[in-house]
Amino acid sequence: MAKKKRKDIGLGPRGGATLRKRYARVMSTVRATNKCPSCASPSVKRVSVGLWNCKKCGYRFAGGAYTPSTKLGEAAQRVRTQN
Repeated sequence: MAKKKRKDIGLGPRGGATLRKRYARVMSTVRATNKCPSCASPSVKRVSVGLWNCKKCGYRFAGGAYTPSTKLGEAAQRVRTQN
């Protein structure tokens, strides 16, 4: 008989509840749908730590480790567009 695949494999009993909750919150932001900065479609997936790829247009860009854009990157973008 086929076994049910577990979705919550990770830390086991180690680390405690706080660490598991923090890990779940971070991983939910990684797996969330993110908009592409090039074509604005919600099809951006993380390739590796800091690398993001749009499945629709193929645009690959560097961003944050867990989100496609960081607060510092957004501030730098605003400064660039002002000048």
